[in-house]
Amino acid sequence: MPRLIDPGQGDAITLDQLVEELDTSPFDVRDEDSFAALGPLLARLGRNRDFLADLAIAELKTRCAGQVGLGGYGAQAFLLRPPNGRYLLRANFWPARSDAITRESGTAAFFYDVPHDHNFAFLTYGYFGPGYWSDYYEYDPARMSGLGGEPAGLRFVERARLSPGKLMLYRRSRDVHVQLPPDAFSVSLNILGADPAQPWIDQYRFDIARDTVRDCLTCTGSEVLLGLAAHFGNGQDLAHDFARRHPSRRMRATAWGALVSAAPGTDAAAALLEAAADAPDPQIAGRARQRLARLRAGNDSSEAETVAADMAEERANLLP
Repeated sequence: MPRLIDPGQGDAITLDQLVEELDTSPFDVRDEDSFAALGPLLARLGRNRDFLADLAIAELKTRCAGQVGLGGYGAQAFLLRPPNGRYLLRANFWPARSDAITRESGTAAFFYDVPHDHNFAFLTYGYFGPGYWSDYYEYDPARMSGLGGEPAGLRFVERARLSPGKLMLYRRSRDVHVQLPPDAFSVSLNILGADPAQPWIDQYRFDIARDTVRDCLTCTGSEVLLGLAAHFGNGQDLAHDFARRHPSRRMRATAWGALVSAAPGTDAAAALLEAAADAPDPQIAGRARQRLARLRAGNDSSEAETVAADMAEERANLLP
């Protein structure tokens, strides 16, 4: 489960004071202890009971112009400081299941009941309300390739909530949780660590009942553009090159999928899938074999349509 951190006893600080401390700290987000050492600073901001309400009122007076300008997050998140290459600060709002917004809009926007990990480390602090609940699991990413349907090896730890004043570190590609609504409206504060490699680190959704990987949720803008480029101009040349030589496994898989989705017919799609099935990476090869078997079984009228639908579903299910 996420690492519990002693919040310390320091006095409350302002948001600007926290930012100054973070900007002058030589922390390394890839070093768990180094990043965890920032936790008591977040707790000190959490002891400031007025700063978030003051910021929210100021934003409402400008019709949330500052939040709209920052972009990248939905209404659940209130950005305190945008990404600067090292970290991001935000507050997250967690409505109860009985709250009007949850009853009217459903739980999907808050990713309740969705088992997932994170491709970044982040610190979280229970700021307001009783706190959201989570079922916590752990897994070892080195023991799996990330192929959909693959055994995940999840180990259940406990059900707990982010109670007021509780401080935790979610470890990248290690901690899995199923977030559940709090008993009453709650707010958490986060420091998200930024890593240049983050866009290429996979984030997964899991099937708890089957203890399997359901799918990968990470997608970059270049992957979407490659999927489009394969259908136009010289994009297929680029996709062929990326499929064989790109350093990111996920981009190689995306390139193979883009080529198959643009294939002129079933035979061409099958030939591409046969080539991908010989790839040295087990995720790429395994996914190609799955689609090739489906194609040969005649379960789909068009493998191209299937791949396109798969890609659309993956992109529609990205986590914040």
